Amino acid sequence: MQDFLKINENDNVVVALNTIPAGTEIAVETPEGTKNVTSLEEIPAGHKMAVCDIPEGGEVIKYGYRIGNAKEAIKAGNWIHTHNVKTALGDLLEYTYNPTPVEEQTTEDVTFMGFNRPDGKVGVRNEIWVIPTVGCVNNVATAIAKKANEFVKGSVEEVIAFPHPYGCSQMGDDQEHTRKILADLINHPNAGGVLVLGLGCENSNIDVLKPYIGEYDENRVKFLVAQESEDEIADAVEIIKGLIDYASGFEREPISVSKLVIGMKCGGSDGLSGITANPLVGRFSDLLISKGGTTILTEVPEMFGAETILMNRCANEELFHKTVDLINDFKNYFKSHNQTIYENPSPGNKKGGISTLEDKSLGCTQKSGSALVKGVLAYGERVKTPGLNLLSAPGNDLVAATALAAAGAHIVLFTTGRGTPFASPVPTMKISTNSRLAGKKSNWIDFNAGVLVEDSTMAEETKKLFDYVVEVASGRQVCSEAAGFHDMAIFKQGVTL
Repeated sequence: MQDFLKINENDNVVVALNTIPAGTEIAVETPEGTKNVTSLEEIPAGHKMAVCDIPEGGEVIKYGYRIGNAKEAIKAGNWIHTHNVKTALGDLLEYTYNPTPVEEQTTEDVTFMGFNRPDGKVGVRNEIWVIPTVGCVNNVATAIAKKANEFVKGSVEEVIAFPHPYGCSQMGDDQEHTRKILADLINHPNAGGVLVLGLGCENSNIDVLKPYIGEYDENRVKFLVAQESEDEIADAVEIIKGLIDYASGFEREPISVSKLVIGMKCGGSDGLSGITANPLVGRFSDLLISKGGTTILTEVPEMFGAETILMNRCANEELFHKTVDLINDFKNYFKSHNQTIYENPSPGNKKGGISTLEDKSLGCTQKSGSALVKGVLAYGERVKTPGLNLLSAPGNDLVAATALAAAGAHIVLFTTGRGTPFASPVPTMKISTNSRLAGKKSNWIDFNAGVLVEDSTMAEETKKLFDYVVEVASGRQVCSEAAGFHDMAIFKQGVTL
């Protein structure tokens, strides 16, 4: 394994793959030829070292793009991090559509073993979901799922409750978003049956929620109002027995991967995120799209600084303008709450070697691969167009992963350099950026992309990841599922009454 990596020929930094001690001489390829640079101080793994002198105010270049400006004069061999580089980003910006030519490819179809639903949708799981309309019945929903799991049979895999603290005391768009997310989950094809559990007096009660759900199969979706039942747990379990009978009639069968929808998210990023795991997910995205499939990229604040790359890959000018609105609407959300737009990266990101939001965003957006943007989705909107889609949601791991599931993702690919055990309503596959994390937290990590800077190639790992996703779509559990973890979180944006 080499000790450093220069990502783009125009970069004026290299990334340390292992800690580089002070006084170490390295040979760096530049447009002018090979140049020997001696480290003037220790460079931690994942962090950056200057390979040429950078004047105060000069641009720091990584991935071939500016990731910030030097706060002070930086010498070749210096460690570059938050102490000597700052963001160069402003607030609201003007954008021009400069389409990037993209050659769309078609590759041979592959099948996975999934569940065909009567409405034409497909699922990768056959679970029974208990969806509370309001946080007041969270514990009841959990108790119902625990008791009902005794009756699981056939192809039904598990009864799962998804507690959340919302559904009442909300106003305006905040309440609308809660209703949309709940309705999206009720309609999700990974659930072979759904019990919607209401309290009865909440703002988003069952009668209010039904128009958001739309047409539904009465065999698949059932409702229970706790205030109208003498024993809501016993009544719910009886209802779920019927849902299990219904859902157990579905069996796995071969389905084209063109039906798959995969969400893409990262968290706990480090200096290798933009070198290993994120580019790998981007290559996976391109491969799935070439087979007619769909991917969704979210966490809008972590597009700031790299947004023009996505804008210029929009398939048409209408999508370009939607992407501009996606970015600026989120910036205005920050401003409306008197918060700094660029209050990012997190302490964990910085410890891992990420210095500015541009540094983070240019790594994060690599999950989008090189495909054209075919759709731009509002929060709570379901995906309609095959190909690469952008989804409005924050960077928060649980909120963003839930938003991906609500948008229609069957599986979420989650890249991480720090590690996390969380789950979402759908299988959430953890992809490590480095082998140290994969070895230490094998109970969290499903796939190790760290081998890309060791002894494997991008082509080899893309195929392995694609095959792994097909296995997960066909029923293989990811680590968080095997641990029994199931999380959801709704984007809270408004006043609480």
